Amino acid sequence: MEAYARPRVVVSKCLEFEACRYNGDVIYNNVIKKLMDYVDFVPVCPEVEIGLGTPRETIRIVKKVHEHLLIQPSTGRDVTADMHSFTDNYLSTVTDTDGFILKTRSPSCGVKEVKVYASTEKGPAIGNASGLFGGKVADRFSHLAVEEEGRLNNFTIRDRFYTKLFTLASFRRVLPKGLDAIMAFHDNNYYLLMAYSRPTLKVMDRILIKAQENGERLTIELYSKALHKVFNRAARNDSNRNVAREIFKRFESNLSPNEISFFHELMQKYSDKKEPFSSITTLLKAHAVRFDDKKLLKQTFFRPYPEILLEISDSGKGRDY
Repeated sequence: MEAYARPRVVVSKCLEFEACRYNGDVIYNNVIKKLMDYVDFVPVCPEVEIGLGTPRETIRIVKKVHEHLLIQPSTGRDVTADMHSFTDNYLSTVTDTDGFILKTRSPSCGVKEVKVYASTEKGPAIGNASGLFGGKVADRFSHLAVEEEGRLNNFTIRDRFYTKLFTLASFRRVLPKGLDAIMAFHDNNYYLLMAYSRPTLKVMDRILIKAQENGERLTIELYSKALHKVFNRAARNDSNRNVAREIFKRFESNLSPNEISFFHELMQKYSDKKEPFSSITTLLKAHAVRFDDKKLLKQTFFRPYPEILLEISDSGKGRDY
């Protein structure tokens, strides 16, 4: 498999990059630290950008009728307009980007579960919402890989994020090379796309089949939209099993009854959540090596992102655990 494309990711600046949190701290994060060798990060701190400074008095989201305002309780300052203005201007400049990693529960950067208050006075939160910056990121760039750093501690969420991020980066790299390169991309990602959405994969197949009829420009446009749709949900246990069976068919006629039986036993254990999916992919890849299946060995399904990003503690977990 060729070297992985380097994703471009907008990240909250307080995460590993600069001591710009409201209390003057920098937040150390192992996920982001490990990604630095494989990702081009673009750090940003919306609160600093609108002039709040570091350190600074905290801000909070306050609900007024049907509007969410961004207020600094200690001063009464309303920075809602400033944040909206900065956000709109900044996001309009975001291009050639594959994803975002934003600060969890931040009133500016949080994507979800940001506390909302009834007033600037002390009191319990009355609900949750998105931060003013993070909410617009989620709305405008839902087709990209968007996550909060806190959620990336979960293996399943992190695996899906990495898969989408590196797949989109790979696609962005081949786009300028034209339709032939996109068809090669489709072939190399075929089983991965199948695991995430077989119906969408069929749509993508039809788009490429009609390439001559629709022309290169329209074909690429339609294919891009379908690719972003593929990752709307995570690969599930049943989807992974179906793909594994498809791959196994390539070798089945050359395997002994005991080898075939062992594969089906492994599949049942995975179905019962007693075996990680990595056991199955390792077995399938071993068969691909044994039978020198060069086409299969190019499949990103076996490793959609750099292997080093997997923690040792992740090895016992499957993609839908």
